[in-house]
Amino acid sequence: MKVKVLLVCFLTALSSTAVFAQGDVQAGRAKAAMCAGCHGPSGNSQNPIWPKLAGQGAFYIEKQLHDFQDKKRNNATMAPMAMGLSDVDIENVAAYFASVPSTVEAASADLVALGEKLYRGGKASSGLPACIACHGPSGAGSEPAAFPRIGGQHAPYLVQTLKDFKAGTRSNDHQGMMRDVAARMSNEEIEAVSSYISGLH
Repeated sequence: MKVKVLLVCFLTALSSTAVFAQGDVQAGRAKAAMCAGCHGPSGNSQNPIWPKLAGQGAFYIEKQLHDFQDKKRNNATMAPMAMGLSDVDIENVAAYFASVPSTVEAASADLVALGEKLYRGGKASSGLPACIACHGPSGAGSEPAAFPRIGGQHAPYLVQTLKDFKAGTRSNDHQGMMRDVAARMSNEEIEAVSSYISGLH
């Protein structure tokens, strides 16, 4: 399993032929005003259960918005918001959020050691691959492969996301990779790695 995930990460990044998003940042800024209530005026949400979009890869944002439209990802708040966006709107909003800097949180001191161990080295005994393989040393992800930026993200949001993948209530991950990963993690490990990631930059 660990080798499989690492191989998929490597091949996806290597074989991606997508061109970087060409959305209009200024048009995206105007359209993103509707997102500010939850995600903040510059994409850095204040409520830790809502994700930061600032600095997120444009491809990833585009995919998530299309997945909300196509009901591949379910969220009662986001679904109607996404339905009102055209393909051009989505490109523009994604380009805008990708262009603004993200803030960084502070990891809990008592969770850093375990979180760092899991993020950088995985856990051989459960076949858990290292997060760093796909998301990079600073959590920046990979834009060509559409692996999301997770560094600096709110820990509570990351915890909920991993638990949703673990439970299978979120299933729009590439080839089930995140569901496989999360299923190999205890709740304690999810809390620790999420806290560690929130302080990465």
